[in-house]
Amino acid sequence: MYILQAETHFDSAHHLVGYQGKCSNLHGHRWRVVVRVEAEKVNEIGIAIDFKDLKLCLKEAGDLFDHQNINEIPPFDKINPTAENLSEFFYDRINKALPDEVKIKEVTVWESDTCSVTYCK
Repeated sequence: MYILQAETHFDSAHHLVGYQGKCSNLHGHRWRVVVRVEAEKVNEIGIAIDFKDLKLCLKEAGDLFDHQNINEIPPFDKINPTAENLSEFFYDRINKALPDEVKIKEVTVWESDTCSVTYCK
């Protein structure tokens, strides 16, 4: 089994609805998103998935939120833009973009240097 990892980052604002504390106010983060995928085989030149392709899947998802207010972007106009919900969003979005022979393992979303959440199914 091969496990590959790629990461991206983006800057955006959000606020947490129903939260009792400062995070209920609009504030920003430099989000870091790390995706880990797995593959059982490599192709004829020894590659499971080209890192370029994996990074592109990740970047396209992150670009949706870069320099935006996440609360205004579906589905986060209806659900809270927590790190937990963002990690599940990234997981589902990237999973749909991967070739069949590559399976997503987990997505970790960092909202600061010391706080992250990992989503896996």
